[in-house]
Amino acid sequence: MSQPHGPLPHGALQGVRVVSCSTAQAGTVPWMLMADLGADVIKIEPPGGGDPSRNMTVLPGKGSTFFETNNRGVKSVTLNLKSAEGRDILHKLVARADIFGQNFRPGAADKNGFGWDDLRKVNPKLVYVSISGYGTKGPHADLPGTDSMAQALGGIAEAYSMPGQKMRTGIVSVADETCAFLAFGGALAALTHARTTGIGQKVDLSLLGGQIRLMGWTLTTAMWRDRNPVTGQARVTGTRQRAGISASFNDRDGKPLVFQLVGPEDWTDAMTALGFHEKVAAAGFEQLGAIVDDDAKRAELLALLDTLFATGCRDDWVARLRAADIVAAPINTLLEASNDLDVLANGYVTEVEHPRHGRLKVHGSPWQFSRTPARPGIAPELGEHNQSVLEELGYDAAALADLRARKII
Repeated sequence: MSQPHGPLPHGALQGVRVVSCSTAQAGTVPWMLMADLGADVIKIEPPGGGDPSRNMTVLPGKGSTFFETNNRGVKSVTLNLKSAEGRDILHKLVARADIFGQNFRPGAADKNGFGWDDLRKVNPKLVYVSISGYGTKGPHADLPGTDSMAQALGGIAEAYSMPGQKMRTGIVSVADETCAFLAFGGALAALTHARTTGIGQKVDLSLLGGQIRLMGWTLTTAMWRDRNPVTGQARVTGTRQRAGISASFNDRDGKPLVFQLVGPEDWTDAMTALGFHEKVAAAGFEQLGAIVDDDAKRAELLALLDTLFATGCRDDWVARLRAADIVAAPINTLLEASNDLDVLANGYVTEVEHPRHGRLKVHGSPWQFSRTPARPGIAPELGEHNQSVLEELGYDAAALADLRARKII
């Protein structure tokens, strides 16, 4: 089928309007992603200091890595929501919006005039997305939440733990980011319904809920078996008759790699490609199923493979496995990941020309649209869009000056 002619528009979400009273990460990333895709996103910040995350991880000459990553492409409007006039302006913006997002501590939005019951009266078609730490119904619903809290409760600390070592949360904000992705999808699902029926709704989600979803089928297996999974160097799956394995090993220089096998045929092909088959068979491991229910056998096989992989270099091992159509890859550090050939070729990491900080390496887009490509933007200065946004609401220069003088904006 031929492609449509004409210039490519920016983003599949052009025409979608979002207003966000959000901070931190889970509450801002959904709307940043929408801005990448062409949505008109207005971020509400308090006058004076703005979103506290503007001051997180500020690198000399490059600004805040945290704020830039999570708020690029959005517009910044300052409003004192403790004032009646500030809330009135917010309501005017919401009346024109499709989606509203907030991730304040439960109850805070209602106290400040932008709870669901307030805003649904302003705009019956509004999709209202609320993010909390624990969810709205449990014994800890009123507590504040963070990424580490959700990682701790949601199971990922065990998922990446090593036997005999302390479980710990990780440095990458997987709970925040997972929740953000779910908020993005949930908002668009509710928007589809609103545009079909003319009726908006509230979408509640939480850091904890997102982390539980991230545990996927491994959590299902643990629940059905009623026991925790075996953790560490290898993930062994399946049954004695049809076993699979995902395992990591270091080469002779200490560089790690991983390979994953889904069945007995893969095991034979992988060991043959690596030149290990004769040795593993001699040790009693011609069939991988021998280690499924036997901890001692599992440890013995992994120790043997540790020794064998330590005789060569990572690039060669990975090349051999891939040539045999076995899934294998080097285990990248974050910096290695940012320079990975596939990451760069697909634009998952890209560069932008920042007006204040020059050329910077940034996240690209995880999506590739054939007709409406995404485009990363720049995080706004505090209140940068006060004039342009409020002028659209009918405020003239004198009114804006008055609002500034009285610290409403």
